[in-house]
Amino acid sequence: MASMSQAGSGFGPKLRSRKDGAATPLDDLDKRLLNLMQGRFPIAPRPYQHVAAEAGIEEVQAIERVQRLLDERIIRQVTPIFDTRALGYSSMLVAAKVDPENPWRAASIINEHPGVSHNYLRNHEFNIWFTIATEPDSPLGLERTLEVLADIAGAESIRQLPTLKLFKIRMDLEMEGGTDALAKAVEVAPPAETERQPYDEFDIEVIRATQGDMPVIPEPYALAADKLGISQDRLLSHLQQMQERRLLRRVAAILFHRRAGFSANGMGVWRVPDERIMELGPRMAAFRGISHCYQRPTYQDWPYSIFTMAHGRSKDECDAILDSIAAQTGIDERATLYSSTEFKKIRLLYFTDGYRAWEREHAGV
Repeated sequence: MASMSQAGSGFGPKLRSRKDGAATPLDDLDKRLLNLMQGRFPIAPRPYQHVAAEAGIEEVQAIERVQRLLDERIIRQVTPIFDTRALGYSSMLVAAKVDPENPWRAASIINEHPGVSHNYLRNHEFNIWFTIATEPDSPLGLERTLEVLADIAGAESIRQLPTLKLFKIRMDLEMEGGTDALAKAVEVAPPAETERQPYDEFDIEVIRATQGDMPVIPEPYALAADKLGISQDRLLSHLQQMQERRLLRRVAAILFHRRAGFSANGMGVWRVPDERIMELGPRMAAFRGISHCYQRPTYQDWPYSIFTMAHGRSKDECDAILDSIAAQTGIDERATLYSSTEFKKIRLLYFTDGYRAWEREHAGV
């Protein structure tokens, strides 16, 4: 076990409330639009025309519905999703053991780092699980950042769980299908490239201009093009090139899981023989109800090498997804860690001043 003592950063701990956590009734068109917005929002001059055509409605109806789903906090944001590792950011999953009587204090401190995108309380001795990223040219670096962060958060110990192999990363909730759809393998996902890719200053300008919330209007890319002083066609062409170069994964709607009906997420961790990891990782990743699938390091008291994140409308549905994986792979030695509190969940903002500001404040760098 590895243990050690230990755009802006103004995100405090995000605790679930009954109002924001309750599922909201959705009709069939809402569900269809949510599926399309998560998976097939195009890089095109009028993307809502494409979405509307697939949904069998007019463009204005699609825009009005998506705006309502934003207003009702079903959709968190519509945004480009850039690839953290392809941009050269160092990142990892971290499990921290903090005071179980007051984990909110530690979570609040951890949340202040602008590279912390997800932070959950989970049912384990290591009770806080968060993802963190540091900039490509960070003077402090990821290892030292974790030492400082663990120290100021009062963590008794932390466990570093970097990605050794990425089999899948695609947060795309299935809104129309039931448990059978979630517990079915729909595609064989090849291992994804995770190394840094080349990019230049114009790529950085494009990222800064487009990241964050996109406006829900007929031509949502036009404002970023104006900001950059280029034509919309040139911006769209460049975004498509960035996607080909793996800097941009996709443009999509990100949902508030619980408001959309997905009240449970279970981190299923599997003890897989080393010689079968490359065979079984892609097979586990192929299940529709799995959003993330990674190989991570094992420790003497932590034998689980493959991590699968299951999302369901209930704990039972998450269990059904993981049970189906076990049945189809023959791997039945697993643990499932459920989240009880979401402290933070954001999309990272890249190439901002927040990272250096945090390092100056907390480490004098």
